[in-house]
Amino acid sequence: MNKQQMEARDTQFAYKVRHALDRNLENLPTAATERLAAARAIALSRKKQASPLTQLQQAPRLSGAGSGAFSGSGHRFDLSGWLGRLGILLPILLGIVLFVGMYQSEERNRIDELADIDSAILSDELPISAYLDHGFKAFIAKQDQ
Repeated sequence: MNKQQMEARDTQFAYKVRHALDRNLENLPTAATERLAAARAIALSRKKQASPLTQLQQAPRLSGAGSGAFSGSGHRFDLSGWLGRLGILLPILLGIVLFVGMYQSEERNRIDELADIDSAILSDELPISAYLDHGFKAFIAKQDQ
């Protein structure tokens, strides 16, 4: 679980506790309410003061992100997360597509070369058995030197 998910889970838990306390506020004894008020005051005094350098910016939200499939589940549509994933996946996908294209191009070139060799052999006046003869190969090699 990453840090953002843990923070979201902690925030959701805090909201549930606050909601439960708000619902049962009238039923709590005055001693418990006073202890809760004292604990809140202590917590607020220990809270760090937000400086402009440490404040988190709100993630950009798409219009309508508060309604629909994401609203009831407690999840927020995070545009920067999707763009980050796309920024990682896009070069990988592009590399795969380029690799497949290069492979197909090389395979096509190999097929074309073999077709050229086959057509040269078939259009020649020598029989195919002459190409299989080792003596003929030696003769051709001497001719090329």
